[in-house]
Amino acid sequence: MTLTVNNQLMLLHDILSEQTEDCYGNISEYQQIKRLIQSMISKNSITDEQLLQLLPEIYNYGRQGEIVQNLEEHITTNKHNIENWIHAIQQTDVEL
Repeated sequence: MTLTVNNQLMLLHDILSEQTEDCYGNISEYQQIKRLIQSMISKNSITDEQLLQLLPEIYNYGRQGEIVQNLEEHITTNKHNIENWIHAIQQTDVEL
């Protein structure tokens, strides 16, 4: 089953929200973040300019999350960014 851009954004929103709430993430979540971003960029499916500018940042967050030693610290350090990304996702036309 192929996910629509709305499905992908909802999933990305959910992963990021849970990570900030729980202050925990696992490697598979970071890999999923990267796959979602790669898919949305490759399909040119995002039209929101603000979100388009943030996608590389979110991708890098996922990439770094795969290799950091302290996942809790990684989330805490990026908490402000994550909140901004969640807000940007919510501002798109996606129903969350």
